[in-house]
Amino acid sequence: MIRRLLKNLTLLDSTDAPEASAQLERDGYALLRGVFGPTELTRMRREIDAVFDAFPPERTRGDKDEFRYEMLNRSAACQAAATHPEILRVVEPLLGEDCHVIANTAWRNPAEFPGGFWHCDAGPHVPRAEGVPWDDRIPYPVFAVATHVYLQDCTRADGPTAVVPGSHRSGRLAPFDEMEAEDLSYDGRPPAVFEVDAGDVALFVSDAWHRGLPARPGGRGRYFLQVHYARRDIAQRLRTTAEVNQLSPEAVGRATTERAGTAIGLHEPFFYDA
Repeated sequence: MIRRLLKNLTLLDSTDAPEASAQLERDGYALLRGVFGPTELTRMRREIDAVFDAFPPERTRGDKDEFRYEMLNRSAACQAAATHPEILRVVEPLLGEDCHVIANTAWRNPAEFPGGFWHCDAGPHVPRAEGVPWDDRIPYPVFAVATHVYLQDCTRADGPTAVVPGSHRSGRLAPFDEMEAEDLSYDGRPPAVFEVDAGDVALFVSDAWHRGLPARPGGRGRYFLQVHYARRDIAQRLRTTAEVNQLSPEAVGRATTERAGTAIGLHEPFFYDA
């Protein structure tokens, strides 16, 4: 765990952090129960539904109708959720007291949600070969944490998110031949499945292997607000770099090749990007 010392980072005594922070660092995930109450949930659902009605799908992909980006810009209730003290208290010991939101997306997956494949978000940040264990004397670095604020109950039938405990410390991607295996494990540990109530919050480290499981008959699908937090050093991704950047029109015009563009900060949408 870390904390800011002036403008730099130093270690934080783990006894000064919540148990959920320790679990995130150790297992790669944690659950917070009952963070949001009925009034907050009703307001978030109302404002999110209004955003889905007001804004068209923003990406060219098969499930584009199921999500909307930059929610804290479009909803006061979502902004309040993203800055909720109980969530910040858990992520700050891992990301620093000045960590910030890099992406904020609302999801409404349908009852026939097909699920996804095992993946990690923008990692692993410390890639290693198989058979090279992490030295436990070194606190495992966490660069980004995903948070799901559940707006309705999510059972196994609804296609919940699953995370493989400890996989964030593997330094590897999930095995390609097991990308859709529901029982994928790491170091003998099976997936943790987020069966939750409305108002609960799930958190997981970006390097952890995770996926949405396929929905089953009788499910309603998933409905949640996703907030990604990262260290101050990692740029926000609320909007694409084509729309928001620090470049002059002249500099953009001089970037005549794809690599010339990426070198000065113009990137195609990727993990977290709107």
